[in-house]
Amino acid sequence: MRGEAEQRPGRVAIVPGLAFVLILAIAGRWMHQLLPGGWGKLLGEAVLGMGIGLLIGNAVRLSPRFQPGIQMAFGLILKTSIVLLGARISLQQIAEIGWGVVLLILLLIGLAMGLTRMLAGAAGISPKLGLLIGVGTAICGNTAITVTAPVIEAADEEVSFAIATNTLFGTLAVFAYPLLGRLLGFTDHFFGIWAGTAVNDTSQVVAAGMSYSLAAGELATAVKLTRNALMGFVIVAIGLWFHRDSEAPPCPGGRSGLWLKVKRSVPLFVFGFLAMALLNSFGAFDALSEMTGRNLISDLTGTAKFLILMALVGVGLNTRFDKLRCLGVWPLVIGFAASLTTAVTSFCVLRYVLHV
Repeated sequence: MRGEAEQRPGRVAIVPGLAFVLILAIAGRWMHQLLPGGWGKLLGEAVLGMGIGLLIGNAVRLSPRFQPGIQMAFGLILKTSIVLLGARISLQQIAEIGWGVVLLILLLIGLAMGLTRMLAGAAGISPKLGLLIGVGTAICGNTAITVTAPVIEAADEEVSFAIATNTLFGTLAVFAYPLLGRLLGFTDHFFGIWAGTAVNDTSQVVAAGMSYSLAAGELATAVKLTRNALMGFVIVAIGLWFHRDSEAPPCPGGRSGLWLKVKRSVPLFVFGFLAMALLNSFGAFDALSEMTGRNLISDLTGTAKFLILMALVGVGLNTRFDKLRCLGVWPLVIGFAASLTTAVTSFCVLRYVLHV
């Protein structure tokens, strides 16, 4: 992934690649809508879009003139989508779910990221890949991976493998969680919180919860949205931690350059995400929706999802299978370990500490 300091391509240079990405994104959405209902829920359109990009990018040698637009898809386009996603997050979601569950979510986030970081170091693979797998498992699946990637300047291959790993184990969880819930006799309330705290992606949480019961699905969705609401704050912490060794110049007057370090470590789009979440928390989008007669939150979320689809098409086009093969099986082992650890830890805390 290109660094922020690189010179941006001219407007004309981005047109061929960006137009190509747009066409593939539209095709991916159309193909996703043709899938049967069950498959459509399991296989998100963003994953399908990335798959299309992977196939075309590896089967056809694209002209270099496409490259600036493809890079922009995973640059400005992705960052814009992240800012827009903040409109569907509110602090009220955190308060409504209960602070015991919120603390459990924070515990699982720290546990998953710490575990994947440690295992990545032991396996000798990129710590950035380990971190991406960790945030995908602990926060909100593929969205968290795509949001975190530019913050830590991850390579496209690392993003692709993290998304593939997250999708694999999240899809398995859709089938395994309801089966385990039935075998162990979980109540709808317990299952909903368990699935909401431990299953990876939002669509996978909804699928697992609704397959158990309507009540479990509604509760699982509420818990999952709480995890999503914490994403911006966690990404800020990741940026500061990942760039902790960088030196920020002192401010005038001899004061420390903490704010400059924050600006260097945490990209501007993350602050945009948090600002949108705060506006939503204070009802700004509801007021504007009444004034305009539109559901602005729905409009902004729909736009963000399509921009993410474009971004992941770009990731697929820029990812080579030969580089993925070099990563080996360790990312899959790490993803499995993270998924299993969060599932078991969530179960134990809910059953024996919170007494849900």
